[in-house]
Amino acid sequence: MDVRRRTLFESATLQINAFAARPATDACGDVERQSCNVVVLPVSGVFARHDAPGRQVIGTPSHAVLVAADTPYRLSFPAAIGDRALLLRFDEAALDRRDGCDDSEDRASHGLLPAGAMMLRNLLWTRLVRAAADAFEAEALGLDLLDVSLKSMRTGRAGVRRAAQIRRRRAIARVKEAVAVAPTVNWSVAKLARIANLSPFHLCHVFRETVGTSIYDYVLQERLAHALDAVIDGGDLTVIALDAGFASHSHFTAHFHKFFGCTPTALRRMAPAAHVAQLRKIVTARRHALA
Repeated sequence: MDVRRRTLFESATLQINAFAARPATDACGDVERQSCNVVVLPVSGVFARHDAPGRQVIGTPSHAVLVAADTPYRLSFPAAIGDRALLLRFDEAALDRRDGCDDSEDRASHGLLPAGAMMLRNLLWTRLVRAAADAFEAEALGLDLLDVSLKSMRTGRAGVRRAAQIRRRRAIARVKEAVAVAPTVNWSVAKLARIANLSPFHLCHVFRETVGTSIYDYVLQERLAHALDAVIDGGDLTVIALDAGFASHSHFTAHFHKFFGCTPTALRRMAPAAHVAQLRKIVTARRHALA
């Protein structure tokens, strides 16, 4: 069997690998063990994980499958179709839940992914394979995807105590304040996690759950809002993009268009003050909604 693994991203919290298998048979392979936990997210094909006689879990592009650390298992590929998958490798200790909520015992070995997670998986795969994602984007989106994948495996018994909720809100407030004061800083998940006194994984989980958007998108939106006046007032867009903390003119323009629905150049051509005033109202409303 032809098996290929490639590391696409690695940080102290998370490693993201591309996996591809081209089997010659549908028979089970040798016994394997992983040194850390792995969430397997098939992009295409199908595989089966066998962890006991007569017990197996099927992995398809609709599923997330957990391979627990130091647990023996064997793989097979039904009908010898093969499999391509994104692997999220993490240490349970790296989740480091400091607010009293631990769902590690409330987790099944696989789950059905929601549609948004499937799109995020393929988006992350494409951007990493093409080397189009910077380190902050790769880690933030990877941790978001890990969070959603683990959520899909929950059995529904976990809860969050009130004291933990208060600590979460305070942690999020510290992060928002730091980003608001310096949106153009070269932020990373690790830097923001230290401010929140949470692990990087837990920050991404808590931030999305509390604020309703990912930590990465939040920082991007703050940068875009910060740059809006400069765009409207004129000036070199490359300079504006770099000053706002974006890697390039194209990176800035793509996110600007996604958020505002038009390019920076198109915004300048709108001209009438009424349009500008309305756009500023929209930005203000969206920022307040995230407050």
